[in-house]
Amino acid sequence: MRRPIVLAMVLLAAGCGRPEPSSEAPREQMQTFDVAEDASPATAPGAASREAGPDVGPTAAPGVAFNYRYAFRLPAEQIATVQEQHARACESLGLSRCRITGMRYRVINERDVEAMLAFKLDPAIARQFGQQGVAAVTEKDGMLVESEITGTDVGTTIRTAGRNIAEMNAELSRLEAELARGGKSTSERQQLEYQAQQLRQSIRAQQATREEQQDALANTPMVFNYGSGDLVPGYQEPSFRDAARRAWDNFLQGLLVLFVIVVTLLPWALLAGLIWWAALAIRRRLRRRSAATGEPDRNPDEVSPPTAA
Repeated sequence: MRRPIVLAMVLLAAGCGRPEPSSEAPREQMQTFDVAEDASPATAPGAASREAGPDVGPTAAPGVAFNYRYAFRLPAEQIATVQEQHARACESLGLSRCRITGMRYRVINERDVEAMLAFKLDPAIARQFGQQGVAAVTEKDGMLVESEITGTDVGTTIRTAGRNIAEMNAELSRLEAELARGGKSTSERQQLEYQAQQLRQSIRAQQATREEQQDALANTPMVFNYGSGDLVPGYQEPSFRDAARRAWDNFLQGLLVLFVIVVTLLPWALLAGLIWWAALAIRRRLRRRSAATGEPDRNPDEVSPPTAA
């Protein structure tokens, strides 16, 4: 009786000590990344690295339209690959959640390359898309050099425009009722029609403003800037070539300052020289005239010595 009990206890201990299978399969190296609707990054404290930047996101607020901008430093040969990876990730989400609105790729030389990719995203996935984009850059030996998230309170503008439209529609209805009532002179009808036309134009302007703000609230802009070598946005790595270039620029600026000083003072120097030359010529003429009349060339300031009695 004791052996079956011991055997059961051993099996139970073995079952409890067996590790449970992981619910997440290992993620393979892919050219696109997944963006979950309600995913929140499970980042442990201190997990933000120098390459990925700080893990700071905006606070979700109704009526606030956010704008995301990221700048990356990458090896020149990796910029096109990462840019294509970001583009394919957007395309995989579908047009209703992500659209590419701009693209640029420019090669100066083998070392200096710059590129740009602009998106319009569903606000619910914008932050996660940006974080996954940064992760794709760090996997290619790149780093985040600049990130900016700005918000604009468009909800207040939308509500204000809605109230203005309702008030103007009520006033327009009153004017149209006055016009339909009849019994008014030509000048009164013209005045009422003019006021009604002004109200219709104001209503259309308010509607356009409200639609523009609603579009900004429903679509979040995001821009990825890439650079390598001397074209890294927002990042400068000191080098001897940069120091020599700055020294040469300072030398040219010094020459420019000297040129401005010379050009400014040259007319006054010429004028002073002309005055001095004219004074010297007059003095020489007076000396020649004194010599011709036999009078000594005496300085008028000198006082003649008194004669003896």
